[in-house]
Amino acid sequence: MSTPRLEVRLDDLAHNTRTLADRLGRRGIAVCAVTKATLGSPTIARVLLDAGAATLGESRIENIESLRRGGIDAEIMMIRGPMLSQVDRVVEHASVSLNSELVVVEALSAAAVRRNSRHRVVLMVELGDLREGVMPADVPAFVDRVAAMAGVELVGVGTNLACQNGVVPDRTNMAELASVAAIVEGRTGTKLQIVSGGNSANLDWALDPDQHMGAVNHLRLGESILLGREPTQRRPIDGLRTDAFTLVAEVIESKKKPRQPWGVQGQAAFTSDPIEPAAASGSSTGECSGVRRVLVAVGRQDVDPAGLTPPAGLRLVGASSDHLILESTSLRPPPIGAELRFGLDYAALVRASTSPFVEHEYVVDR
Repeated sequence: MSTPRLEVRLDDLAHNTRTLADRLGRRGIAVCAVTKATLGSPTIARVLLDAGAATLGESRIENIESLRRGGIDAEIMMIRGPMLSQVDRVVEHASVSLNSELVVVEALSAAAVRRNSRHRVVLMVELGDLREGVMPADVPAFVDRVAAMAGVELVGVGTNLACQNGVVPDRTNMAELASVAAIVEGRTGTKLQIVSGGNSANLDWALDPDQHMGAVNHLRLGESILLGREPTQRRPIDGLRTDAFTLVAEVIESKKKPRQPWGVQGQAAFTSDPIEPAAASGSSTGECSGVRRVLVAVGRQDVDPAGLTPPAGLRLVGASSDHLILESTSLRPPPIGAELRFGLDYAALVRASTSPFVEHEYVVDR
């Protein structure tokens, strides 16, 4: 295949899903497999569902539509609050959505009435990470308003932690979520179907045998399934595989060059994260110090360079829109045309998956 490409080991994804679904199932928690980092791949979605994921989670309606076109008829949760401009599409294709704004739920209600259908809603509650969610004190009024709307059904509550400010899910905030769930059930007189405790950052809490799950019965898992890691410390999760995804890119230049630039310097194309200190302005020796620079045909348009792990013997020293710049520490640097294999973190995976210039190759086994 051509490069750059993202190699996806489907057996590893199935193993991670099966392992987490089994462990969490014994705790009374269903797994919603978040596929947003796969660009709505029906191939990957089928693997996750077959391996034990109860439902799928997606943040973009375009990805949900791609899954539906690919024949995925499982429950799909819209895990980002719907945009007003997309409520009709959300009602048509998403089984349930996470919501924190009454005006959006009202629009979902109207869209569902127009379609003579019913859309399920989960109320998101703010518990400290300061991303999305209704403040706990405002929950009763929100619930009363939603209960009076046609076309929508309030089926759950949820929260999101760790994504914005790194607030860790623990006994305290999970107990608060359970309290909110009890308030909602008291006002509606109905048992909630979903109490969604959060994402992969919840796993340390959820898999701790000394913790009581309370009302929480649902987690939205992306990074832990795809990369086998928990997000708060990026630690590998025991028993999971961490190399299901590999970015393969091609060498297009390999030359000895000076370690430092020379000449009068202004701003570079990307100035936010210089990787090497620049030489003193005006230095013009241009003398080769024996450093082997390797250019690779993939760049910031395609991937987050900070999230890449280069192959042994190579060190990432810079990146532009279309190039990675590496320094070879090996006596045998890679030749022109060589394919280099990079590990990815979650940020790098999301960007590589969504680049139109990166092909996807599905590997059935190792």
